[in-house]
Amino acid sequence: MDISKALDISSAGMEAQTSRLRVIAENLANQDTTGSRPGADPYRRKTVTFAEALDPVAGVAMVTVKQIGKDMSDFTMKYDPSHPAANAEGYVKMPNVNSFVELMDMREAERSYSANLNVMQVTRSMLTRTIDMLK
Repeated sequence: MDISKALDISSAGMEAQTSRLRVIAENLANQDTTGSRPGADPYRRKTVTFAEALDPVAGVAMVTVKQIGKDMSDFTMKYDPSHPAANAEGYVKMPNVNSFVELMDMREAERSYSANLNVMQVTRSMLTRTIDMLK
C-alpha cells in the first residue's frame, strides 16, 4: 500500500471521530435542556452513523459520517411542579441523554482517534527513514 494512502485513511478516521466527539459534546452540554413550555419536548440526543466510502482519488475505502441522527428513545419524566415546562401533574420531560453512555462513547472515540494518530506517526516515521536512506 502506498504510504500516502495510509495517511489518507488515518486522516479520514480522525475526521470521523472528531465529528463523533462534537456530537457527544453537544449531547453532554444539553443533558439538562428541557422544553420552554408545558408539554414541549426537551433536547433529543443525537447519534452518529458511520459508513464506508470509496475515495476515488486515493482508490481505497475510507470511513465517513453517513448521518447525524436523533435517538428516538423515550424521554424520562422528572417531578418538578415549579418548572415552567411542567405538565398539569407537575412532571417535566427530561432529555434522553445518559451521561454515562456519552462518556463511554467519548472514551471509545478518543481511543479510535488515538489509534489513527498513532498510524499517522508510524507512517511519518517510515517516510522519514526512507528519505534518510536515500540521502
